[in-house]
Amino acid sequence: MKTGAKLLLAAVVAVGAAGGYYLYRSRIYAINTIRVIDFINHPENHSDWIIKAGTRCGGAPFQMPADGFIGYLWDDSWSIGHRHQGIDIFGGEQPGETEIHAAYDGYLTRLADWKSTVIIRIPDDPLEPGRQIWVYYTHMARLDGTSLVDAAFPPGTKDVFVKAGTVLGRMGNYSGTPNNPTGVHLHLSIVKDDGRGSFKNELDINNTYDPSPYFGFNLNKNRQKDEIPGCR
Repeated sequence: MKTGAKLLLAAVVAVGAAGGYYLYRSRIYAINTIRVIDFINHPENHSDWIIKAGTRCGGAPFQMPADGFIGYLWDDSWSIGHRHQGIDIFGGEQPGETEIHAAYDGYLTRLADWKSTVIIRIPDDPLEPGRQIWVYYTHMARLDGTSLVDAAFPPGTKDVFVKAGTVLGRMGNYSGTPNNPTGVHLHLSIVKDDGRGSFKNELDINNTYDPSPYFGFNLNKNRQKDEIPGCR
């Protein structure tokens, strides 16, 4: 076989392998999207999927921050190349109805331009003492950008101590672009410290931790075996 033909064959095999991988990945990851759509449309049919706010699994340090169904997991995906940096909890209610609570004690900051977001600094990681971590909560605004963050935490709030269970706001459907809504949910990520006392960019999964050990049950898509997330 001539060199040109060999290169063409190698390219075809590579494309086929990549296509097969993404087809497989799409099939594996599609189940959560199907469940999320079903829950959003018919939450009354899936009350057994909901975990109540304040629930703590065994000896895990974090408590559930809101009533809801954990629809998307850490390292989940709904498009090629996308890697979800946290978990998405769907409340099954309208914007402004489902309360969001702090999952653990810490120091809350809300940057001046954050409409739907707060972040809580935990100076002593309960799983690795001496390490600082941050817990990021977002989508607390209506689709037009009207904030649903609790009035106790106005824009510009910096390093205010809150206890686990403190109401931070309510679930919304703000995507970051006005009038381009998401489903009503809370996105929560556990974010790494940058080593200089601030948080890394939450949009990169490499800057976040797998939340599973903090909540005491599997929240890592790579280990999901089609089960509904929860404490078992």
